[in-house]
Amino acid sequence: MILHVDMDAFYASIEERDRPELAGRPLIVGGTPQGRGVVAAANYAVRKFGVHSAMPTSKALRLCPQAIVLPVRMEHYAAVSRQIRSIFHRYTPLVEPLSLDEAFLDVAGSEGLFGPAVEMAQTIKRDIRDETGLVASVGVAPNKFLAKLASDLEKPDGLVIVEPQRVQEFLDPLPVGRLWGVGRVAGRILDELGIQTIGQLRGCRVAALHERFGKTGAHLWQLAHGLDERTVVPDRDAKSVSHETTFAVDIADAEALRAWLLELVEQVGRRLRRSGRRGRTVNLKVRFSDFRTIVRSQSLPDATASTERLWKAAAELFSKLPPGHLPVRLLGMGVSGISRAGFVQRRLFDETGPQQTGLDDATDRIRDRFGAAALLRGSNLRFGARHAPLPRPESDENE
Repeated sequence: MILHVDMDAFYASIEERDRPELAGRPLIVGGTPQGRGVVAAANYAVRKFGVHSAMPTSKALRLCPQAIVLPVRMEHYAAVSRQIRSIFHRYTPLVEPLSLDEAFLDVAGSEGLFGPAVEMAQTIKRDIRDETGLVASVGVAPNKFLAKLASDLEKPDGLVIVEPQRVQEFLDPLPVGRLWGVGRVAGRILDELGIQTIGQLRGCRVAALHERFGKTGAHLWQLAHGLDERTVVPDRDAKSVSHETTFAVDIADAEALRAWLLELVEQVGRRLRRSGRRGRTVNLKVRFSDFRTIVRSQSLPDATASTERLWKAAAELFSKLPPGHLPVRLLGMGVSGISRAGFVQRRLFDETGPQQTGLDDATDRIRDRFGAAALLRGSNLRFGARHAPLPRPESDENE
Protein backbone atom coordinates (compact mmCIF):
# COMPACT_ATOMS: atom_id res chain seq x y z
CA MET A 1 0.00 0.00 0.00
CA ILE A 2 1.07 3.55 -0.79
CA LEU A 3 0.44 6.62 1.36
CA HIS A 4 0.10 10.11 -0.05
CA VAL A 5 0.46 12.69 2.71
CA ASP A 6 -0.65 16.21 1.85
CA MET A 7 -0.47 19.06 4.33
CA ASP A 8 -3.64 21.16 4.47
CA ALA A 9 -3.15 24.81 3.37
CA PHE A 10 0.48 24.40 4.41
CA TYR A 11 1.89 27.95 4.26
CA ALA A 12 -1.29 29.53 5.62
CA SER A 13 -1.60 26.91 8.37
CA ILE A 14 1.94 27.64 9.54
CA GLU A 15 1.15 31.35 9.70
CA GLU A 16 -2.02 30.67 11.69
CA ARG A 17 -0.12 28.40 14.06
CA ASP A 18 2.59 31.01 14.62
CA ARG A 19 0.07 33.84 15.01
CA PRO A 20 -3.00 32.41 16.78
CA GLU A 21 -4.87 35.73 16.46
CA LEU A 22 -5.18 34.97 12.72
CA ALA A 23 -6.98 31.68 13.22
CA GLY A 24 -10.32 31.62 11.42
CA ARG A 25 -9.72 34.94 9.64
CA PRO A 26 -9.39 35.11 5.83
CA LEU A 27 -5.67 34.76 5.13
CA ILE A 28 -3.59 34.94 1.96
CA VAL A 29 0.11 34.11 1.81
CA GLY A 30 2.20 35.48 -1.05
CA GLY A 31 1.90 38.30 -3.49
CA THR A 32 1.28 41.92 -2.67
CA PRO A 33 -1.93 43.91 -2.87
CA GLN A 34 -0.28 46.00 -5.59
CA GLY A 35 1.50 44.73 -8.69
CA ARG A 36 1.15 41.37 -10.40
CA GLY A 37 1.83 39.05 -7.46
CA VAL A 38 -0.28 35.93 -7.04
CA VAL A 39 -1.60 33.93 -4.11
CA ALA A 40 0.83 31.27 -2.89
CA ALA A 41 -1.57 29.85 -0.30
CA ALA A 42 -5.08 30.55 0.93
CA ASN A 43 -6.55 29.31 4.18
CA TYR A 44 -9.97 27.71 4.29
CA ALA A 45 -11.65 30.85 5.62
CA VAL A 46 -10.73 32.85 2.51
CA ARG A 47 -11.46 29.98 0.11
CA LYS A 48 -15.14 30.39 0.93
CA PHE A 49 -14.99 33.64 -1.08
CA GLY A 50 -13.62 31.86 -4.16
CA VAL A 51 -9.96 32.67 -3.50
CA HIS A 52 -7.44 30.00 -4.45
CA SER A 53 -3.71 29.60 -4.98
CA ALA A 54 -2.17 31.01 -8.18
CA MET A 55 -4.92 33.64 -8.37
CA PRO A 56 -3.69 37.24 -8.80
CA THR A 57 -3.66 38.89 -5.39
CA SER A 58 -5.55 41.90 -6.74
CA LYS A 59 -8.42 39.63 -7.82
CA ALA A 60 -8.36 37.78 -4.50
CA LEU A 61 -8.76 41.06 -2.64
CA ARG A 62 -11.68 42.06 -4.84
CA LEU A 63 -13.37 38.80 -3.85
CA CYS A 64 -12.45 39.21 -0.18
CA PRO A 65 -11.41 42.80 0.67
CA GLN A 66 -11.00 41.96 4.36
CA ALA A 67 -8.39 39.26 3.68
CA ILE A 68 -5.04 39.56 5.44
CA VAL A 69 -2.04 39.31 3.08
CA LEU A 70 1.25 38.02 4.47
CA PRO A 71 4.61 37.62 2.68
CA VAL A 72 6.03 34.20 1.89
CA ARG A 73 8.54 32.93 4.46
CA MET A 74 10.00 30.13 2.39
CA GLU A 75 12.94 29.35 4.65
CA HIS A 76 10.57 28.85 7.58
CA TYR A 77 8.21 26.64 5.57
CA ALA A 78 11.17 24.57 4.36
CA ALA A 79 12.32 24.02 7.96
CA VAL A 80 8.85 22.79 8.96
CA SER A 81 8.81 20.58 5.87
CA ARG A 82 12.08 18.96 6.96
CA GLN A 83 10.58 18.30 10.38
CA ILE A 84 7.60 16.58 8.78
CA ARG A 85 9.81 14.57 6.43
CA SER A 86 11.79 13.27 9.42
CA ILE A 87 8.50 11.87 10.75
CA PHE A 88 7.95 10.01 7.47
CA HIS A 89 11.39 8.41 7.68
CA ARG A 90 10.56 6.87 11.05
CA TYR A 91 8.18 4.56 9.25
CA THR A 92 9.82 3.90 5.88
CA PRO A 93 12.95 4.83 3.94
CA LEU A 94 10.88 4.89 0.76
CA VAL A 95 9.76 8.53 0.79
CA GLU A 96 9.30 10.46 -2.45
CA PRO A 97 8.79 14.18 -1.79
CA LEU A 98 6.71 16.05 -4.35
CA SER A 99 7.03 19.49 -2.81
CA LEU A 100 7.42 21.04 0.63
CA ASP A 101 3.95 19.93 1.66
CA GLU A 102 3.35 16.49 0.14
CA ALA A 103 5.04 13.14 -0.36
CA PHE A 104 4.46 9.53 -1.30
CA LEU A 105 5.41 6.78 1.17
CA ASP A 106 5.74 3.09 0.30
CA VAL A 107 4.98 1.36 3.60
CA ALA A 108 4.60 -2.22 2.37
CA GLY A 109 7.90 -3.28 3.95
CA SER A 110 7.12 -1.60 7.25
CA GLU A 111 3.84 -3.30 8.15
CA GLY A 112 5.63 -6.01 10.15
CA LEU A 113 7.04 -3.30 12.43
CA PHE A 114 4.27 -0.74 12.63
CA GLY A 115 1.08 -2.56 11.69
CA PRO A 116 -1.20 -2.15 8.64
CA ALA A 117 -0.86 0.83 6.32
CA VAL A 118 -4.05 2.39 7.68
CA GLU A 119 -2.66 2.35 11.23
CA MET A 120 0.57 3.92 10.03
CA ALA A 121 -1.41 6.65 8.28
CA GLN A 122 -3.29 7.41 11.48
CA THR A 123 -0.07 7.45 13.51
CA ILE A 124 1.70 9.74 11.03
CA LYS A 125 -1.24 12.17 11.10
CA ARG A 126 -1.13 12.18 14.89
CA ASP A 127 2.66 12.64 15.01
CA ILE A 128 2.45 15.60 12.64
CA ARG A 129 -0.30 17.23 14.70
CA ASP A 130 1.45 16.62 18.04
CA GLU A 131 4.92 17.73 16.91
CA THR A 132 4.13 20.57 14.52
CA GLY A 133 0.60 21.67 15.39
CA LEU A 134 -0.40 21.17 11.73
CA VAL A 135 -2.99 19.02 10.00
CA ALA A 136 -2.39 16.55 7.18
CA SER A 137 -4.72 14.65 4.89
CA VAL A 138 -3.69 11.13 3.87
CA GLY A 139 -4.74 8.79 1.10
CA VAL A 140 -4.02 5.07 1.43
CA ALA A 141 -4.25 2.99 -1.74
CA PRO A 142 -2.60 0.30 -3.87
CA ASN A 143 -0.80 2.80 -6.12
CA LYS A 144 0.35 6.42 -6.33
CA PHE A 145 -2.47 7.74 -8.51
CA LEU A 146 -5.18 6.37 -6.24
CA ALA A 147 -3.40 7.48 -3.06
CA LYS A 148 -3.01 11.04 -4.31
CA LEU A 149 -6.63 11.16 -5.45
CA ALA A 150 -7.82 9.80 -2.10
CA SER A 151 -5.87 12.34 -0.05
CA ASP A 152 -7.69 15.20 -1.75
CA LEU A 153 -11.26 13.99 -1.27
CA GLU A 154 -11.99 14.83 2.37
CA LYS A 155 -9.77 17.82 3.14
CA PRO A 156 -8.98 19.14 5.65
CA ASP A 157 -7.83 16.44 8.09
CA GLY A 158 -8.94 13.66 5.79
CA LEU A 159 -8.08 9.96 5.81
CA VAL A 160 -9.40 8.03 2.83
CA ILE A 161 -8.61 4.35 2.26
CA VAL A 162 -8.98 2.63 -1.11
CA GLU A 163 -8.99 -1.13 -0.66
CA PRO A 164 -7.51 -3.07 -3.61
CA GLN A 165 -10.74 -5.01 -4.18
CA ARG A 166 -12.85 -1.83 -4.21
CA VAL A 167 -10.90 0.34 -6.64
CA GLN A 168 -13.63 0.65 -9.27
CA GLU A 169 -16.28 1.15 -6.62
CA PHE A 170 -14.19 4.07 -5.40
CA LEU A 171 -13.42 5.54 -8.84
CA ASP A 172 -16.57 5.12 -10.89
CA PRO A 173 -18.80 7.76 -9.22
CA LEU A 174 -16.12 10.48 -9.22
CA PRO A 175 -16.26 13.29 -11.79
CA VAL A 176 -13.92 12.74 -14.71
CA GLY A 177 -12.16 16.02 -13.86
CA ARG A 178 -10.52 14.21 -10.93
CA LEU A 179 -8.21 12.39 -13.35
CA TRP A 180 -4.72 13.76 -13.91
CA GLY A 181 -4.63 15.46 -17.28
CA VAL A 182 -8.31 16.40 -17.50
CA GLY A 183 -8.45 20.18 -17.51
CA ARG A 184 -11.02 22.56 -18.93
CA VAL A 185 -10.41 21.65 -22.58
CA ALA A 186 -10.36 17.89 -22.12
CA GLY A 187 -13.30 18.15 -19.74
CA ARG A 188 -15.30 20.04 -22.34
CA ILE A 189 -14.54 17.42 -24.99
CA LEU A 190 -15.53 14.59 -22.66
CA ASP A 191 -18.72 16.43 -21.73
CA GLU A 192 -19.60 16.71 -25.41
CA LEU A 193 -19.17 12.94 -25.60
CA GLY A 194 -21.58 12.52 -22.70
CA ILE A 195 -18.85 11.48 -20.27
CA GLN A 196 -19.09 13.06 -16.83
CA THR A 197 -17.86 10.33 -14.49
CA ILE A 198 -14.80 8.12 -14.36
CA GLY A 199 -17.06 5.10 -14.63
CA GLN A 200 -18.44 6.37 -17.93
CA LEU A 201 -14.91 6.96 -19.20
CA ARG A 202 -13.94 3.44 -18.17
CA GLY A 203 -16.64 2.13 -20.49
CA CYS A 204 -15.07 3.81 -23.53
CA ARG A 205 -12.89 1.95 -25.99
CA VAL A 206 -9.24 2.93 -25.64
CA ALA A 207 -9.02 3.33 -29.44
CA ALA A 208 -11.79 5.95 -29.37
CA LEU A 209 -10.00 7.90 -26.62
CA HIS A 210 -6.72 7.67 -28.52
CA GLU A 211 -8.43 9.09 -31.59
CA ARG A 212 -9.66 12.13 -29.66
CA PHE A 213 -6.71 12.74 -27.30
CA GLY A 214 -3.70 10.98 -28.83
CA LYS A 215 -1.38 9.28 -26.32
CA THR A 216 -3.18 11.07 -23.50
CA GLY A 217 -6.28 9.02 -24.33
CA ALA A 218 -4.58 5.75 -23.40
CA HIS A 219 -3.29 7.39 -20.24
CA LEU A 220 -6.80 8.46 -19.25
CA TRP A 221 -8.13 4.97 -19.96
CA GLN A 222 -5.51 3.46 -17.64
CA LEU A 223 -6.29 5.90 -14.85
CA ALA A 224 -10.03 5.26 -15.21
CA HIS A 225 -9.22 1.59 -14.54
CA GLY A 226 -7.13 2.52 -11.51
CA LEU A 227 -3.87 1.44 -13.16
CA ASP A 228 -0.58 3.08 -12.20
CA GLU A 229 2.65 1.07 -12.19
CA ARG A 230 4.96 3.84 -10.98
CA THR A 231 6.98 3.04 -7.89
CA VAL A 232 7.84 5.34 -5.02
CA VAL A 233 11.29 6.73 -5.83
CA PRO A 234 13.29 8.17 -2.90
CA ASP A 235 15.02 11.42 -3.72
CA ARG A 236 18.45 9.82 -3.55
CA ASP A 237 17.50 7.36 -6.32
CA ALA A 238 15.77 9.81 -8.66
CA LYS A 239 17.06 9.65 -12.22
CA SER A 240 15.72 13.10 -13.02
CA VAL A 241 14.90 16.36 -11.27
CA SER A 242 12.04 18.49 -12.53
CA HIS A 243 9.53 21.17 -11.63
CA GLU A 244 6.42 22.16 -13.52
CA THR A 245 3.44 24.35 -12.88
CA THR A 246 -0.09 24.49 -14.23
CA PHE A 247 -1.32 28.07 -14.52
CA ALA A 248 -4.69 29.07 -13.11
CA VAL A 249 -5.19 31.10 -16.31
CA ASP A 250 -3.56 30.19 -19.64
CA ILE A 251 -0.63 32.51 -20.45
CA ALA A 252 0.10 33.84 -23.92
CA ASP A 253 2.70 36.48 -22.99
CA ALA A 254 6.10 35.10 -24.09
CA GLU A 255 8.06 37.24 -21.63
CA ALA A 256 5.87 36.15 -18.73
CA LEU A 257 6.44 32.53 -19.76
CA ARG A 258 10.19 33.10 -19.89
CA ALA A 259 10.05 34.56 -16.37
CA TRP A 260 8.24 31.48 -15.13
CA LEU A 261 10.70 29.22 -16.95
CA LEU A 262 13.62 30.97 -15.27
CA GLU A 263 11.94 30.41 -11.91
CA LEU A 264 11.68 26.69 -12.68
CA VAL A 265 15.31 26.54 -13.80
CA GLU A 266 16.48 28.22 -10.60
CA GLN A 267 14.56 25.71 -8.47
CA VAL A 268 15.95 22.73 -10.38
CA GLY A 269 19.51 24.08 -10.24
CA ARG A 270 19.27 24.81 -6.55
CA ARG A 271 17.95 21.34 -5.84
CA LEU A 272 20.74 19.71 -7.83
CA ARG A 273 23.37 21.65 -5.91
CA ARG A 274 21.74 20.95 -2.57
CA SER A 275 21.83 17.20 -3.21
CA GLY A 276 25.35 17.22 -4.66
CA ARG A 277 24.26 16.15 -8.14
CA ARG A 278 24.53 17.34 -11.73
CA GLY A 279 22.50 16.70 -14.87
CA ARG A 280 23.45 16.49 -18.52
CA THR A 281 20.13 16.63 -20.42
CA VAL A 282 17.80 19.61 -20.13
CA ASN A 283 14.11 18.95 -20.81
CA LEU A 284 11.34 21.44 -21.56
CA LYS A 285 7.66 20.53 -21.33
CA VAL A 286 4.88 22.76 -22.64
CA ARG A 287 1.15 22.03 -22.61
CA PHE A 288 -0.99 24.40 -24.65
CA SER A 289 -4.57 25.49 -24.04
CA ASP A 290 -5.87 22.85 -26.49
CA PHE A 291 -4.18 20.19 -24.31
CA ARG A 292 -1.51 19.43 -26.90
CA THR A 293 1.78 18.74 -25.13
CA ILE A 294 5.29 18.95 -26.51
CA VAL A 295 8.55 17.87 -24.86
CA ARG A 296 11.93 19.06 -26.10
CA SER A 297 15.40 18.03 -24.87
CA GLN A 298 18.98 19.23 -25.28
CA SER A 299 22.07 17.39 -24.10
CA LEU A 300 25.00 19.40 -22.74
CA PRO A 301 28.68 18.57 -23.35
CA ASP A 302 28.98 17.58 -19.69
CA ALA A 303 26.80 17.39 -16.59
CA THR A 304 26.19 20.60 -14.66
CA ALA A 305 24.29 22.15 -11.77
CA SER A 306 24.94 25.72 -12.94
CA THR A 307 21.80 27.81 -13.14
CA GLU A 308 23.31 29.82 -16.00
CA ARG A 309 24.09 26.79 -18.16
CA LEU A 310 20.72 25.19 -17.45
CA TRP A 311 18.98 28.47 -18.25
CA LYS A 312 20.78 28.92 -21.57
CA ALA A 313 19.72 25.45 -22.69
CA ALA A 314 16.14 25.85 -21.46
CA ALA A 315 15.83 29.30 -23.05
CA GLU A 316 17.10 27.96 -26.36
CA LEU A 317 14.51 25.17 -26.29
CA PHE A 318 11.82 27.70 -25.43
CA SER A 319 12.85 29.95 -28.33
CA LYS A 320 12.10 27.10 -30.73
CA LEU A 321 8.43 26.93 -29.85
CA PRO A 322 6.26 27.45 -32.94
CA PRO A 323 5.59 31.15 -33.60
CA GLY A 324 2.09 32.30 -32.78
CA HIS A 325 1.48 29.26 -30.59
CA LEU A 326 -1.61 28.94 -28.44
CA PRO A 327 -1.62 30.13 -24.82
CA VAL A 328 0.23 27.86 -22.43
CA ARG A 329 -1.55 25.88 -19.73
CA LEU A 330 1.43 24.07 -18.21
CA LEU A 331 5.16 24.76 -18.24
CA GLY A 332 7.81 22.39 -16.96
CA MET A 333 11.58 22.12 -16.91
CA GLY A 334 13.72 19.21 -15.80
CA VAL A 335 17.15 17.66 -15.94
CA SER A 336 17.99 14.01 -16.57
CA GLY A 337 21.25 12.12 -16.98
CA ILE A 338 21.91 12.66 -13.27
CA SER A 339 25.33 12.00 -11.76
CA ARG A 340 26.97 12.73 -8.46
CA ALA A 341 28.95 15.95 -8.23
CA GLY A 342 32.72 15.60 -8.25
CA PHE A 343 35.71 16.95 -10.07
CA VAL A 344 34.86 18.40 -13.47
CA GLN A 345 37.18 18.74 -16.45
CA ARG A 346 36.72 22.37 -17.47
CA ARG A 347 36.79 23.51 -21.07
CA LEU A 348 39.30 26.17 -22.18
CA PHE A 349 36.56 28.70 -22.92
CA ASP A 350 34.10 27.67 -20.23
CA GLU A 351 31.49 30.39 -19.81
CA THR A 352 30.45 29.14 -16.38
CA GLY A 353 33.68 28.92 -14.47
CA PRO A 354 34.43 29.59 -10.80
CA GLN A 355 32.68 32.97 -10.88
CA GLN A 356 29.35 31.43 -11.86
CA THR A 357 29.77 28.61 -9.36
CA GLY A 358 30.50 31.16 -6.64
CA LEU A 359 27.44 33.18 -7.66
CA ASP A 360 25.21 30.11 -7.45
CA ASP A 361 26.62 29.20 -4.04
CA ALA A 362 26.18 32.73 -2.72
CA THR A 363 22.61 32.89 -4.05
CA ASP A 364 21.77 29.55 -2.41
CA ARG A 365 23.20 30.67 0.94
CA ILE A 366 21.27 33.94 0.89
CA ARG A 367 17.98 32.22 0.08
CA ASP A 368 18.61 29.44 2.60
CA ARG A 369 19.12 32.02 5.31
CA PHE A 370 16.65 34.76 4.41
CA GLY A 371 14.06 32.97 2.26
CA ALA A 372 13.43 32.50 -1.44
CA ALA A 373 12.24 36.07 -1.95
CA ALA A 374 15.40 37.60 -0.47
CA LEU A 375 17.14 37.68 -3.84
CA LEU A 376 15.07 38.24 -6.97
CA ARG A 377 15.70 38.68 -10.67
CA GLY A 378 14.12 41.60 -12.46
CA SER A 379 11.91 39.32 -14.55
CA ASN A 380 10.61 37.65 -11.39
CA LEU A 381 9.62 41.02 -9.97
CA ARG A 382 7.98 42.16 -13.17
CA PHE A 383 5.75 39.13 -13.59
CA GLY A 384 5.36 38.04 -9.99
CA ALA A 385 6.76 34.55 -10.51
CA ARG A 386 8.59 34.61 -7.21
CA HIS A 387 5.37 35.31 -5.39
CA ALA A 388 3.69 32.25 -6.82
CA PRO A 389 3.47 28.88 -5.10
CA LEU A 390 6.38 26.53 -5.65
CA PRO A 391 5.53 24.69 -8.87
CA ARG A 392 4.76 21.05 -8.34
CA PRO A 393 5.49 18.27 -10.74
CA GLU A 394 2.60 16.37 -12.31
CA SER A 395 3.93 13.67 -14.61
CA ASP A 396 7.50 13.45 -13.32
CA GLU A 397 7.14 13.07 -9.58
CA ASN A 398 10.84 12.93 -8.80
CA GLU A 399 10.60 16.62 -7.88
